[in-house]
Amino acid sequence: MIPPIADRFVAGESAESALEHSRRVNNQGISCILNQLGEHYGDSTNAEADTHAYLDLLGALDSSDVTACVSIKPSQIGLDIAETEFRENLARIVQRAHNCNNFVWVDMEDHQTTDATLHAFESLSTKYDGTVGVCIQSNLERTRNDLKHLADLPGKVRLVKGAYDEPSAVALQEKSAVDEAYRAHLEFMFKEFDNGIAVGSHDPAMISHAKSLYEEYRTPFEIQMLMGVREDAQRELAAEYEVWQYVPYGSKWPSYFYRRVRERKENLLFALRAILTK
Repeated sequence: MIPPIADRFVAGESAESALEHSRRVNNQGISCILNQLGEHYGDSTNAEADTHAYLDLLGALDSSDVTACVSIKPSQIGLDIAETEFRENLARIVQRAHNCNNFVWVDMEDHQTTDATLHAFESLSTKYDGTVGVCIQSNLERTRNDLKHLADLPGKVRLVKGAYDEPSAVALQEKSAVDEAYRAHLEFMFKEFDNGIAVGSHDPAMISHAKSLYEEYRTPFEIQMLMGVREDAQRELAAEYEVWQYVPYGSKWPSYFYRRVRERKENLLFALRAILTK
């Protein structure tokens, strides 16, 4: 079982527990993005197993009353093995989502995976208009050019600041520079995109900036936040805007939980309080 200090960030070990969590969140006006934890598989057996798990999850969503879609890491379904394997598995998942009238987000990993991920997205977004989205990271130097290309494609784009420790040759290093880039990228998207903007941020300043851009350009957008992070704000925002909560689940929760604890002081303090008051 997932201990109490971790279950704030992870919705159990099974798809059933993730669906139950989603029902509760849906009742608060928030939709869910379900991610079965797993990444960097070096053999096809694990990639195939997780591909089947997503196919089954989409089938379960199709027959449920839950408002949720799925999000997948490329290295989870074969990118570390071969780009062709990743693309074939992703195509199977997107086709199932299309048949179920659902949606697939493709997460972005480190900069070495960007080209392969974007190529797969472009192919599938063109074939299955409205069924697939991709994540873009503002800390990468290449992002402005990528957004210019993505503006002409169907599908959605989730803009995040970037969580990977990238080299200075390809990525901005200072927080202030990343924040400045995120603001500029958001403005470009609201100005040039017809729709399909996802603001992936917990930063109140960036969310406020997105609201202002919406008032200026009226481009439809949604806000995406992680399970367990600023959930009060998620509920408040959902009263006025479209809000989606990213919901991880599965047996590989320890590495995900410890990454969440390391990345934010607030998350570490929450975990320590849970331990001390247990």
